[in-house]
Amino acid sequence: MRSIEVGVRSDAGLHARPAAAFVRIASGFASHVLLENLSTGRPAVNARSIVGVLSAGVEKGHVVRITAEGKDEAQAVAALGELLDLQAEPVVD
Repeated sequence: MRSIEVGVRSDAGLHARPAAAFVRIASGFASHVLLENLSTGRPAVNARSIVGVLSAGVEKGHVVRITAEGKDEAQAVAALGELLDLQAEPVVD
């Protein structure tokens, strides 16, 4: 399992188009990927679900955790972190 905690710098957060792009990228990996908004304390959601990602309520300045488990977990975490234009150190569980 790999995870990364990052601060969201995008003005749009994860709303509409950015959320759709996030889901599209997450869906391209074999690993199970979760998104958790640590700033609001909402539970983790399936990163392949547009409804789930939108319900996470991720806005600029929020801290999120992206967790992936599976054969391509490292690539999934890296790609999703890059999409959000984030700077953080990965946390390996």
